[in-house]
Amino acid sequence: MEGELKAQANYWATSAVFDVDTRREIQGLLDEGNSQELKERFYKDLEFGTGGMRGILGAGTSRMNIYNVRKATQAFADHINEFFPERSDKSIAISYDSRRFSRDFAEATAEVMAANGIKAYITKELRPTPMLSFMVRYFKCVGGVCVTASHNPPNYNGYKVYWETGGQIVPPHDQAVIDRYSKLKAYEDIKVMSFSKGLEKGLIEEVGRELDDSYFERVAELRGFTDGAPIKIVYTPLHGTGAFPVEKALNMFGFQDVISVPEQRDPNGDFPTVKFPNPEDPEALKMAIDLGRSLDADLIMGTDPDTDRIGIVVKEGDDYTILNGNQIGCLLVDYVLSSQKALGKLPDNPLVIKTIVTTDLQEKIATHYGASCEETLTGFKWICQLVEDIEAGRVKPYRKYVCGGEESFGFLAGSFVRDKDAVSACCIAAEMISHYKAKGLTCSDVLDQMYRRHGVYMESLKTVTLPGMEGAAKISAMMDRLRSTPPREITGISVLKMRDLQTSQEYEQIDGKFQPTDQVPLPSSNVLQFTLEDGSKISARPSGTEPKIKFYFSVPKDIDADADDQTLNAAKDDCTNRLQLLESTFASMTQ
Repeated sequence: MEGELKAQANYWATSAVFDVDTRREIQGLLDEGNSQELKERFYKDLEFGTGGMRGILGAGTSRMNIYNVRKATQAFADHINEFFPERSDKSIAISYDSRRFSRDFAEATAEVMAANGIKAYITKELRPTPMLSFMVRYFKCVGGVCVTASHNPPNYNGYKVYWETGGQIVPPHDQAVIDRYSKLKAYEDIKVMSFSKGLEKGLIEEVGRELDDSYFERVAELRGFTDGAPIKIVYTPLHGTGAFPVEKALNMFGFQDVISVPEQRDPNGDFPTVKFPNPEDPEALKMAIDLGRSLDADLIMGTDPDTDRIGIVVKEGDDYTILNGNQIGCLLVDYVLSSQKALGKLPDNPLVIKTIVTTDLQEKIATHYGASCEETLTGFKWICQLVEDIEAGRVKPYRKYVCGGEESFGFLAGSFVRDKDAVSACCIAAEMISHYKAKGLTCSDVLDQMYRRHGVYMESLKTVTLPGMEGAAKISAMMDRLRSTPPREITGISVLKMRDLQTSQEYEQIDGKFQPTDQVPLPSSNVLQFTLEDGSKISARPSGTEPKIKFYFSVPKDIDADADDQTLNAAKDDCTNRLQLLESTFASMTQ
């Protein structure tokens, strides 16, 4: 074992700053001579990625534990105090999900903030990510923290960091916190005030109904068409934070026939009924789908533990159709724009925002309703930062954000929340299904209308999980190979362009070589995107929060607006076949 790594392990095994159980856990690994496990726990510090800090629970510098939560909070507090030196009313908003130790980590965050002279508003009960974002803005805080690992497995927890905008932290603030975090070596130097003392001194305040009522009041403003047919809804919060806010919001929108899956309704950080609490995974929705079938439900919805992602399953004829993230986003964008336009609520200069790996069909939909469409890096924090920049006048011309989404099952309508919001998305989805049911339309019917109007778009996602230090090295090597020797053709189709978001450079293939052409007007990010001659796109992106690399595939095909069903179905089949070929070919290229 390397000297520095062993010194770190010995420090964790012997220092009185760590509790007895933590010291015993590390000492046990040292006594066993388990060098591989010790390497995994101490080879790096937890990193801030697209969603903040997230990791496997356990003792060690690379693990999620109360000491690293305190360390991250001290770094965040130091940055806040330096950045807002004149503000005497500095405060922070804190919420937490149902995961193991989430309340403990939330209280630890409040204790460190209070010790640094920053008032901490903390929710009395678990509350989802979108309500934390709203909370930052409602209480005029300088930042916020949501303790959650979103849809990760049960052995994970995390720490999402928010700025005064209500959006997740972005440059330069994220790097400033990271730099401070990496320089903090002695956990003894972290300031901590007991929770009870913080309450007594007014530096910690628990919040409840005032926050809830204010948030739901704003959600109610998103109501669109009210002429829909009655529908039966089955919903699952997947053991997370969603039961209270989603059920209440749906009732507020007029949906009373809502049945939550009883085995998955109560918060439980072990997520005992699912392998992964991720509504992107159809397997996670199996219990909800089974219940929906037995009750003849019109709509089945699921949300992840922090209720920012939404999964949707709809009844079509005698069967149920599982919608993917791009389909959900397109349906919701189309419904919000069409309903606001019909009701005279669509603002002047309306704006839709999507991410670079989200289907280009969203841009076509936006244009159809007279809205402009911008794209950002992957991660909803970039969507919300663009909203903030436009509202602050830093990006011109001014446009009014209406809605936007990303392929990873995130959607946001309105701007009173600055993160994806599955609470309001569930309400809009229910209203949409009710509206289309009254018109005798299914979601597939509406998607087919879009395809005839804008062309067929089909997308897929391939995720490769490579955990640990060795996995991180493999992911890095994959990206290095693609960057240094980009493919000139894929499945026999020429690659026209490559965008390297890390260098913000776009390249065109000219005479078999990629020549730099335009700059990409986006922040630097480790993403590569290839555009083929037939309009297909392939994007490669290592996850910022998980040990994964993701490959995104998109295939378009133009058809006539008056194409018959046979022609439309043939176009969809062609796109599906091309997707499968791209996936298999690209997978072999990146091995």
